Amino acid sequence: MSKKLSLFLAALLILGACTQTVPEDAYVIGFYNVENLFDTEHDRGKNDQAFTPQGENAWTPDKYEKKLSNIASVIRAMADKNGRWHALLGLAEVENDRVLEDLVDCEEIGEAGYKFVHVESPDVRGIDCALLYRPEVFKVLDTHVLPYDFRTTSGIVFEKTPQEQAEFKTRDVLCVRGQLGDEMLAVYVCHWPSRNGGKGSDLRCRAAEIVRADILAMEKRFPGINVVVMGDMNDNPGDVCMTDYLRGRETIAEMGEGDLFSPFLRMHKDGFGTEEYHGEWNIFDCIFVNAALTDTEAEGSLHILKSDAFHYGFVFDPPFLTQQEGRYAGTPFRTFSGGQFINGYSDHYPTYIMISK
Repeated sequence: MSKKLSLFLAALLILGACTQTVPEDAYVIGFYNVENLFDTEHDRGKNDQAFTPQGENAWTPDKYEKKLSNIASVIRAMADKNGRWHALLGLAEVENDRVLEDLVDCEEIGEAGYKFVHVESPDVRGIDCALLYRPEVFKVLDTHVLPYDFRTTSGIVFEKTPQEQAEFKTRDVLCVRGQLGDEMLAVYVCHWPSRNGGKGSDLRCRAAEIVRADILAMEKRFPGINVVVMGDMNDNPGDVCMTDYLRGRETIAEMGEGDLFSPFLRMHKDGFGTEEYHGEWNIFDCIFVNAALTDTEAEGSLHILKSDAFHYGFVFDPPFLTQQEGRYAGTPFRTFSGGQFINGYSDHYPTYIMISK
């Protein structure tokens, strides 16, 4: 057993022994990379042919229905564990409105009454970010997207040539501003450029720079607004794009003006993980909050809650979401393995936080 995995298991024991009592009025806010939630039809202009009945994944209606049910069952299981549905759940790797409509209509989660916000992005594979929300607790006020560009404000040196930059396409960041209870909250749902093909951290540093600039503008326009940033960042919480460009801090005490609190930074150091690659556990699925959500002294205001004596975040990794045998035993139970459909869930575990007054 690796040292990192041993720490991970030890941290789980600590978590189980030290879980805090959750207030009845707590809101669950989370993120889940659902790994290729595609319908079975080809969308013009998108590289999604593998997810058609004739494609290499032989993506039939039966497999699509199983995938939907599996993802819905994960959302239901988290609600059962927490005694409440997510108020907000960000998603990555969803293809379009149709898959979201089919997901929220699934029997497993139909009673939650989820609505969603989704905007098509220029990603060549056709995967986007979306936000599920419960309209009885969160009222959407407005939505905008943050397109990716290379107009750095801090001198990032890019590996791509100007021509490659002009041709580069990736997911937009989705920002939804709304009213959670009686307070304003903005949530950013991200899926930053991947590491595949040797892509450098410069792309993700620029993504962080784009999000941070929009947060600062949001806080200036709406003083005191609560902000949550979530997503598959394709970097760990301690990597430079997260600490230097997004300005995520490990502890609330470390935060200065304009900084964000990064709950999963401490958790990653303590051995938690949301996805595994070559024996190493990563937490790419991060959630950050701004200073407004860390002020526990402000009476009657929303703030982030501890998940145990040492942490403020949750990784949802029950046995049914984990491969139980074979070479990938102990890792997230994914949809495909070795090119074969294995009827799993995702190659990522979901993460979430709780906030309350």
